[in-house]
Formats: sequence, structure tokens, C-alpha cells
Amino acid sequence: MAEGAVEAPAESGGGGDPGAIEPERGVASIKLQYLTTKEHFHEFLEAKGQEKPSQETEAGDPAGNDRAEPEAKRIRLEDGQTEDRQTEEAVEPREQPQAQKRARGQNKCRPHVKPTHYDKNRLCPSLVQESAAKCFYGDRCRFLHDVGRYLETKPADLGPHCVLFETFGRCPYGVTCRFAGAHLGPEGQNLVKEGLVQAPPVRNGLDKVLQQQLRKRKIHFKRAEQALRQLSKGQLPGPTPEATVPEVMEAEGAPGQDNCDAQQAPQGPGTVAPPSGPLRTCGPLTDEDVVRLQPCEKKRLDISGKLYLAPLTTCGNLPFRRVCKRFGADVTCGEMAVCINLLQGQTSEWALLKRHPCEDVFGVQLEGAFPDTMTKCAELLNRTIEVDFVDINVGCPIDLVYKKGGGCALMNRSAKFQQIVRGMNQVLDVPLTVKLRTGVHERVNLAHRLLPELRDWGAALVTLHGRSREQRYTKLADWRYIEQCVTAASPMPLFGNGDILSYEDANRAMQTGVAGIMIARGALLKPWLFTEIKEQRHWDISSSERLDILRDFAHYGLEHWGSDTQGVEKTRRFLLEWLSFLCRYVPVGLLERLPQRINERPPYYLGRDYLETLMASQKAADWIRISEMLLGPVPPNFVFLPKHKANAYK
Repeated sequence: MAEGAVEAPAESGGGGDPGAIEPERGVASIKLQYLTTKEHFHEFLEAKGQEKPSQETEAGDPAGNDRAEPEAKRIRLEDGQTEDRQTEEAVEPREQPQAQKRARGQNKCRPHVKPTHYDKNRLCPSLVQESAAKCFYGDRCRFLHDVGRYLETKPADLGPHCVLFETFGRCPYGVTCRFAGAHLGPEGQNLVKEGLVQAPPVRNGLDKVLQQQLRKRKIHFKRAEQALRQLSKGQLPGPTPEATVPEVMEAEGAPGQDNCDAQQAPQGPGTVAPPSGPLRTCGPLTDEDVVRLQPCEKKRLDISGKLYLAPLTTCGNLPFRRVCKRFGADVTCGEMAVCINLLQGQTSEWALLKRHPCEDVFGVQLEGAFPDTMTKCAELLNRTIEVDFVDINVGCPIDLVYKKGGGCALMNRSAKFQQIVRGMNQVLDVPLTVKLRTGVHERVNLAHRLLPELRDWGAALVTLHGRSREQRYTKLADWRYIEQCVTAASPMPLFGNGDILSYEDANRAMQTGVAGIMIARGALLKPWLFTEIKEQRHWDISSSERLDILRDFAHYGLEHWGSDTQGVEKTRRFLLEWLSFLCRYVPVGLLERLPQRINERPPYYLGRDYLETLMASQKAADWIRISEMLLGPVPPNFVFLPKHKANAYK
């Protein structure tokens, strides 16, 4: 909602020309011929578009009561504001006493609906991978070894075409693929198309050997421990006499270390530590006195003027980033990864670091609260994965992170914050960036004081989200404050973030003097926003084009998560999470006024065709119907509850 916006009371006795109705504050202005009521909207969808209700009777009540948002979606907050909750209709509204304080953004009553298993009778991986060796577990294996018995209980195929087989010439999931009819021979063998290019490798995967070493704590962090010792003594990180020998990974170290990492000195490139005593010089000034030669020079991050896709928790997965890259995103970043989980070798956390070959400028974002874990994690990633920069999350507002001292809490813990930035910058060979908010509390801005310090601590770039933790998304981003922070951060580049949904918004943001803009929710609502900004136009995209985008996402998801039952349902769930944002988009041809604002909720309207109307629905049942167009029917007893918006992105 816009700042200071509250629910406007309906005006009584306002009979007159419906065209003279003032648009409700906080609601997108849509042409009257497309407006409808909640009842007619759902009747139209249930009738599957066979009969379109009369538009004259839907433009409706001059008082605006017919097209108002349902009461369950307009929740009165304690401070008099109204918060946009477009996904409330996905769950049955439950009446609560007015005296009870609402728990905001914590998902306290969210049931656990993740399935414990996807197939009752799973086939042994040794048979799926067509391994020549016998199953390692032998008779003790808990999976099926009879392909015929597995096929008897396997659900029916979801379609006649397998994306993996048609794209790469071979489906690695064999008989377990939910589209197996496209690549199984008469005797159940997995067919291979000759001449097709194999699947491009997705980089930054977790090696099994590395995972075992992390779990057994057999990896030594020499550079991190050296930097932490110096920071604990109040010294700036720098080389020590006993640590000047180039570090070579021991046998128990992480595999996959490249030559550059194997030859690097413990001191981070680009950082020069002052000596403990006064420096005595004599003789002429030489190049060695000015430029410190390093075995492996730290890379520079030059992304000024580029479009930066924000690290989006849950929705910012690899398939979604591929969609945004296709529409013109220049810089991408993985989802927020918790450093402790990475150090423990958790497969699900390491999956957030994966990088597709199309991501030419790619970074990862780390979250942590303590210098030791963050510095060690930075050294680990520096050895094992390939990224262009590492970002520190100082903007996460959720309680799960904040109460442990991470995210926004670091803005009030300047001593620990400084040790984290200096320590990570010391052990990394790539630039270190920071993403933060204006502050923790609404009227207490902290960013302008932290930016000069971050510049001195070694940060290469900072992204500032123009909101505090306390206000969340109840008010507009403060771009005037971002403009003030540009001067405070100079000459360090500062990117701005907040409320960008059109090329006009992007142009106004660039006028503040920022080095570039980061796009978050705008990309979730319309991933073609990057194209609009680069071409400086409004794209009246059709419903069929939008469905093609969703189809591409489904194909990318099957490539990434797999085409077996588990992979299909993972793809479906992430698709449904994205659809909970996409339903907020209003087509350009339906708007009375351009452009659509990111804080404006769409009223009930009928689109130019049935599919456009279906995509505007805010019911989870209609999102599932869209997913069935792309991924086939859902399994029995399928339940989907969209995550709270405060947890869906940062």
C-alpha cells in the first residue's frame, strides 16, 4: 500500500455516471468495461469461458462496492495501514477475535504439507542409471529391483513428449520418467538420440567427497583462521611471516580446487595491511612500493548501468533466473544460503549455489551472524565454486534470521559486521558486495552511516533497499533517502532497490545517481520488465505469450529438478509459488492509466480472453489448473499453500 493509505469508506447515495467514479486508493485503475464483481468473476471461470457475462451489469455500483477487494484480503493493522495480502484467498479465512494481535510474517499456523514420499514403490537407482555394477546393498536394498513390478504400480505418463529426451537426446531418469513413453523401447530399454548435444553442465554442484569431509569436519580453513586471529587482536587482516608460503590443499581438503586457488597466498588480493610499527622508508619510490603483486589478483566487479535480478528466496531459483536472463537480466544472484548449513554440507543448501551456463555474471548470497562461520564459508566457496562475486545478506527481515543476529540485525552490531566484511574480503578472490535496508526501525535510518564504513572495510558494491525492517512492504520505498546515500557511499558504487515495475520507475531511479538498479518483486510480477526497460516501452503481452513463458519455466524446471515424480512435483510447487505473484499483473491494454504501480492491487476484472481471466485469479485452485496445462494432472490429495509474501522474497 502507498504511504498513509487506509481503506476508504464507501460513499452512499452517489448515483450518477459510473465513468465519474474516483479510483479507489491502492487499487489499479482498470477500464470500466473490464471490471466485474467477485461472483461474476468466479462464475465466468467455472463456466470455462463459454458465456461471458454482460459487461454493462458488471461495471456496476457507482459506490464501488461491487469491485472492492474481499474483506479477507484487507487486513487492518495496528498502525492504521492496510497490507496487501493477495494470497489470503488460497487458504480458508478463519475468524479471529479483534483483540488478538496478529502475528505478522511468521507463518505460525502453516501446516506441513511436504510429502514424505513420491512413489510407494521406488526403483533402485542402480537400475535407473543403468549401472553395470550390481546394487551395493544387495539383498538389504529397500528399493525395487524388478522393473516389471515397478511399471505395474507406476502412475500413468503425464504427456507424450519428454523435455530431456528432446533437448539432450537422452533422459537420465529412464523408466522412472513421467514422460517415459517418449524414450522407452519395446523391451523397456532407455533410447538415446545420436547427434544431439549433451546437457550443459550446471556448475557449483556439491561433490560427494567434499560433503563427507564437511560432515566429518576434516577441512582446514587456514586463511580464515589467520584472518580471524588478527581481527580478534584488533589488527587489520594481513600476511604473517609463517603464512607467506602459498597454500596447497591437503589430502583431506576440498576437491576441485583450481590452479589459481592452489597458488594463492593467505592474504586476500587487493588488501594491504599496515605494519604493526611505523614504516621506515629510504631510497626512491619503486613499483613494488605502490603495487603489491599478488599470486592471484582479485577480480573487479564492473556492473554499473546493468540490470540486477535480486536474490529472491523460494522464487529466485535457477529456472526462474533462466527466464529472466532470456528477457534481458544482466546480473543474477542465487537465493540466500545460510553459511552454517553450507559448512555442514547440506545438499539442499548447496543446491542454492548452482549456476547455469547462461548466467554470465553470477553471484551467491550468504547469511550469517558471526565472523568465524561467515569467513570460513567464504574461504570454502572460494575454493570450490565458480562465482563472480559474493554478497552478504544484511536485509533479511524475518524473525527466524533476525533473532539470531543475522540479516537486518547486523546493522545494529557494527563490531561483528566489520569483522565479517573484513574477514570475508580477506579470504575471497572475487569482489565482496553487501545488500542492506535503510535500517531496522521505521524512522531511524542507519544506512548513510554504514556506507562510508563499508567502503573502508573493503566492500566493492552495496545495494540499498529503500525500506526498513519494521515497515516491510506497507509503504513505498524511500528513493529520496537512497539519493542521499549515493553521496555518502561515493566513490563506491551504490545500487538502488524498491518498487520498480516499469521503465518509467527505472528511469526515475537512475536519476537519483545510483550506479544501477536491482529488481525484485517487479521481476516476479512481469519477468519481461527487463525487456521493457532496455527498449523503453510498455509491452502489452498476450495471455498466450505469458503461458509460453510459464511453459519455458516448466521445461527448465524439469531439466533442473528432474522428470521423475519428485522432479515434476517440485517443478509444480515452484511454479505455483510464482503464480501467486503473477496474478497481480494487470495487462497493459486493460489499464485506464499507465503504468501499473507495484503497490496497487488489481480489482476483479474479466480479461480479453478466458486464459487472461484465469491468470488474474487469486485462488490456488485456479493456479493448480494452470499448472495442469503444463505439467499434467496433480496427484491425489494434492495441497498447496502459498508462502507468506514477507518470506517469499527479500
